[in-house]
Amino acid sequence: MTINDSPQPAPRRGKVLEALARAERKVFTRPAPKSAKAQVKSFLTRAKGSTQALAERLGVSRRTVERYRAGKLTTPQKRLQAALVQETESEWQPQVRAQARHQAATSSGMMVDVTAYFGFTCTGSSDDGHERRSITTAISPTYAKQILELQEAGATDEDLHPIVAEAITESSFTEWGTRAVCLRADFTHVLEIWFRF
Repeated sequence: MTINDSPQPAPRRGKVLEALARAERKVFTRPAPKSAKAQVKSFLTRAKGSTQALAERLGVSRRTVERYRAGKLTTPQKRLQAALVQETESEWQPQVRAQARHQAATSSGMMVDVTAYFGFTCTGSSDDGHERRSITTAISPTYAKQILELQEAGATDEDLHPIVAEAITESSFTEWGTRAVCLRADFTHVLEIWFRF
């Protein structure tokens, strides 16, 4: 294997995508597998036993997958451990996650707690953009649906920023259209963000 053929580390999720993943983990009714052996076995069940497909997905050799399945290897390197955890949690309890996502997109919406920079534009506005700390607000089902659909379609954090900014502007800054109707917020430099279904 040459340097160019070596597996590349999985791309890191941005803060918004990671916050959505954390929110999904909170709805699990039982814990996801923790050991590398259990995680590999869980994957192989879903992949119909294809060690080659799992190896390609994780960026390791087929032999490595077989060793973890047999319990001969137990402590993965950091990159592999992160990939195993991320992949396991992304596929764990799909029906439970789907139910929570459906409810958020159709009836309950989501809650968001965020510290980020908001820049504002509005005719006659005197409110300059700056960092806003600990904004906790509801996101309507309409916006929750758009955010979740974008996430499912493979959107990046940068793709999600405008829609999350609109959702927060609607509920927190314009109070559902009852004031500052023309206000538009740009959402950048996210320091912390948490979603709740």
